[in-house]
Amino acid sequence: MTTKISFVTLGCKLNYAETSTYERKFIAQGFEVVPWNEKADICLVNTCSVTEHSDKKCRNIIRKLHRSNPGAAIVVTGCYAELKRKEIEAIEGVKFVFGAKEKSMVVPAVVEYSLERKGPASAEQGKVPTERPEGETHCGEDIFAAFSTGERTRSFLKIQDGCDYKCAYCTVPYARGESRNIPMSEVLSQAREIAAEGMKEIVLTGVNTGDFGKTTGESFLELLKALNGVEGIERYRISSIEPNLLTDEIIDWIASGSKFLPHFHIPLQSGCDKVLSEMGRRYDTAFFERKIRRIRERMEAEGKPKVFIGIDVIAGFPGESEEDFLQTYNFLKDRVRPAFIHIFPYSRREGTRAACRKDQVQDCIKTKRVEMLEGLCAELHSEFVRTNSGIREKVLFESTDKDGMMYGYTGNYIRVARPYDPSQIGQIVEVEI
Repeated sequence: MTTKISFVTLGCKLNYAETSTYERKFIAQGFEVVPWNEKADICLVNTCSVTEHSDKKCRNIIRKLHRSNPGAAIVVTGCYAELKRKEIEAIEGVKFVFGAKEKSMVVPAVVEYSLERKGPASAEQGKVPTERPEGETHCGEDIFAAFSTGERTRSFLKIQDGCDYKCAYCTVPYARGESRNIPMSEVLSQAREIAAEGMKEIVLTGVNTGDFGKTTGESFLELLKALNGVEGIERYRISSIEPNLLTDEIIDWIASGSKFLPHFHIPLQSGCDKVLSEMGRRYDTAFFERKIRRIRERMEAEGKPKVFIGIDVIAGFPGESEEDFLQTYNFLKDRVRPAFIHIFPYSRREGTRAACRKDQVQDCIKTKRVEMLEGLCAELHSEFVRTNSGIREKVLFESTDKDGMMYGYTGNYIRVARPYDPSQIGQIVEVEI
């Protein structure tokens, strides 16, 4: 009898790439994948722990799965599993918990468990080793290679994991471990596999993506140049890159005519130098502003479309005064003017330096600051779209049919809607914005 398995993924695109890889591996072992709200023998939850709200959401999902499917064995992995193992193990229905360094053990352990459930004969006949298979990637510490499939347009390709920065507010280095990367040869092999699936766009993902090469003696720019030559892939995006790792050489090369799109997602976190220093960030606002200016100047000089710049900002970091916040607001509004702001209210995370501070900002103040930034984001994004109005741009249309419409993104990440046309799904089509 076929073992049915379902998946729930929470958090970042890195998690989605890993879950998609788990799905492919379980299918290869003869499992049947079913929707998470249907009856399954095993439910795998890939968790996030970036905020307190993320932890709560993970707990609620695990409990909900057990209530709706009490006979299923629940498998929990991801960042929350690494940081709060005992807390998860105490939740009814949880059978396995796999932390950050145990991702490669998930499939062998679950396959073995499934065989044991079917009886001794099956277990002995199909015994799967729980040690790392010989030859599997191992760069100092284990790294679980992953990329997403399942749609006809783009794939998220994991090239790096972990982070050595240890910013004052962040638990990700503790959840994901030290910075390490997949060898370039393996990344290229996976990119070719993605191309063979018919997908035309790859988004490079990692915890600290620009740190690629730290454990293999390679460089991020070398990787970009090599990926540019993979046949079948027409577009690349970098999911997020630290400003200090986005070198002038990388900017110049992307602008010079590569497959890499005029779309940059760059964490800022604060537009106040005092707060940046207390956060432990590796730049100041002057450096960040120069970096954004260079991106725009180089893209414009090469005749690229108006560049989309998305920026991460944290509102209400401990000790952030009203004046500090207004410095951030005005830095974004007057000096940087990004196309989009990804806004996060500060979340107190146990074990971080910021959590120990006595000058925590009240939730009501954080809420007000988030609302102000959301208003600014709406204004800036609308302006960016207006400045592109009337321009002809190439759009990669996605497969989803919503009320007779199809949707896709330009190279500079403007969402475009057109009447549904199946012949254009998964194709890059030139349209007028």
